[in-house]
Amino acid sequence: MTATRRLLQAASKLQREQLAALSATVAVVSDISRCVHALQRERGSSIIYLGSGGSRFGAQRDQRVADSELAQATLEQRLAPWTAPETDGALPHGLADVRMLLSVAAVWQDLDTLPDLRQRIATQQLSADDTLRAFNQVIGHLLQVIFEAADTASDPDIMRRLVSLFHFIQGKELAGQERACGALGFTLAHFDAPHRDTMATLIGSQHRCFATFAEFTSPDSLARWQQLQSGPLHDTFEALRELACSDTPLARTLDNPGEQWYAVATQRIDAMHEEETRLLDALRACCHQRLQQAEPTDTAARLDALPEALLWASPVALFTQQQAPTGALTLDTIESRFNRSLVELVQAQNARLQRIGDELESTRQALRERREIERAKGLLMTHQQLSEAQAYRLLRKTAMDQSKPLIEVARNVIQVVEMFDPQG
Repeated sequence: MTATRRLLQAASKLQREQLAALSATVAVVSDISRCVHALQRERGSSIIYLGSGGSRFGAQRDQRVADSELAQATLEQRLAPWTAPETDGALPHGLADVRMLLSVAAVWQDLDTLPDLRQRIATQQLSADDTLRAFNQVIGHLLQVIFEAADTASDPDIMRRLVSLFHFIQGKELAGQERACGALGFTLAHFDAPHRDTMATLIGSQHRCFATFAEFTSPDSLARWQQLQSGPLHDTFEALRELACSDTPLARTLDNPGEQWYAVATQRIDAMHEEETRLLDALRACCHQRLQQAEPTDTAARLDALPEALLWASPVALFTQQQAPTGALTLDTIESRFNRSLVELVQAQNARLQRIGDELESTRQALRERREIERAKGLLMTHQQLSEAQAYRLLRKTAMDQSKPLIEVARNVIQVVEMFDPQG
C-alpha cells in the first residue's frame, strides 16, 4: 500500500470517527431537549402553584415533576458514560472539548439540586421569583451544552442545523420564561413595573433568537415557523401579551386569568416543541446520511476500484520510455489513467476539506460574534445598571449612529471596560 493510499484511508477513518462522535453528541442534545421541555412545564406550574398560595395547580405540578424526573433519568443515563474512567486512553465523551465538559459538569451539579428545590416549592419556602431564577439557571446550563455541541461540530451542515436548533430552543426557553412570568402576574391580577420590564425584555430576546434561527434553518422549517406566527392562537396570545405589558390594571371580569394565560402560552410552546422535534429528527437523519456517505467506499474503495493493471502500467511505461525527454515523461505520468485518478481524488479531497473549512469558519464566526455581543450587553447591564433590553437597544443605537457593525460596537465596549476595569 502506497503512502498516499494509507493517508487517504486514515483521513477517511478519522472522518468516520468524528461523525460517529458527533452523532453521539446529537443523541445527548436530543435528551437535553426533552429534559428542558419537561423542566419548562414544571417551572410554569410551580409558579402558578406558588403565586396562588398553593391553592391552584397542585395536581398539575405533581405530574410535571414526575415528567421531569423521567426526562432527567434518561439524560443522566445518556451522560453516565461521560463520567466513566478512561480505559486504554480512550475518552468516553467523544469530541467533547473542555468547555463542553465543564458545561456538562454544571448540568450534573444542577440536576443534583432539583430534589431539594422541589421540596422547598412544595412547602412554599421559596418565592415565585426565586423559583423562576432557580429553574432558569438549570435550563440555561442545559442549553449551554447544546451551544458547545454546535461550536465543536466538524461537519458544516450538521453545525448549521445545531446552530439553528440552539437558537430555536433558546427562543422557546425565553418563551417559557415569559409564560412563567406572565402566569405570576396574571395570577396576582397585576403586573408591577419590574415584571413588565421583564416581559418586554423576554419578548425582545425571543425576536433576536428566532431571527438567528431563521437565518440558519431550512426553507421548510422557516415556512412552518412563519405559519405558527399567524392564526387565532397567535392573536389571542398577542392580546394577552399586550395586557401584561401595559400599565393598565387587569379587568376584574377576567376568569382565572393566570390559568387562561398559562393555557394559551402552553399551546404556543407545545407547537414550538413539535417544530423542535422535527428539527431534531432532521438533525439525526443528517448525521446518519453523513455516516453512510463517509463509509470506506468514499475513498478506499475508489482506489481499490482502479484496475490492477493500471497499478503497474505507469512504472512499466517509465522504464520503456527512458529515452524520452524528461518533460514528456512527466506529462505521460501525469496523464496516465491511474495517476490522473489519484490526482483527481486528492484534489477532490482537498477541495472538499477547503469548502468544509470555509463553511465551518463562517458558522463559528457567527457563534463567536454572538458571544461577544452577549458579553458586551452583560457589561453594560452591570456597569450602567441597564436592563437586558436597554443594553441591547443602546448597542444597536450606537451602531446605527456611528454606521458601524453591531459586533464592532460590542468589541469597543469590551475593550473600554477591560481598559478601566480589568476584572470586569
